[in-house]
Amino acid sequence: MKNWFLGLAFLSVATISCSKSDKNCGYTDVNASASASEITTLQNYITANSISATQHSSGLFYTIDEAGTGNTASVCSNITVNYTGTLISTGTVFDSNTSTSGINFVLGQLIVGWQKGLPLIKAGGKITLYVPPSLGYGAFDKTDGNGNVVIPGNSYLKFSISLLYVQ
Repeated sequence: MKNWFLGLAFLSVATISCSKSDKNCGYTDVNASASASEITTLQNYITANSISATQHSSGLFYTIDEAGTGNTASVCSNITVNYTGTLISTGTVFDSNTSTSGINFVLGQLIVGWQKGLPLIKAGGKITLYVPPSLGYGAFDKTDGNGNVVIPGNSYLKFSISLLYVQ
């Protein structure tokens, strides 16, 4: 779909949310967490859909489908992933990459939900993240290159991610 859009949106969020202090990559861990109401909304969704998810200390929820056996990612890691991003409210897929070679990012460039969730698995692993707005794209609409809203502001997101490689 629009992988360039997701990467650009991730970069803009990371630029706002990350402080730069590491001389090697320019990213540090972000100390952010979801509000109580966001956590309650996600918990209600997970309960209503009989999902066996774990709550992370940041407020995102996750399920580990495969733990993986390779390297663990940090904010400075170059990662290669396959993923599908879905709006929880509608089930609409807003972006994905399922190519055999995956797509590459620096983890520190991505939304906080990914920064907190991906280190929970190792390369070769698979995880599903349930991300509240404050750890995703926040209150503002995200649009594609034509001005169409792809992710409405305050959206709760689900990402199914295969972590192919960590460098």
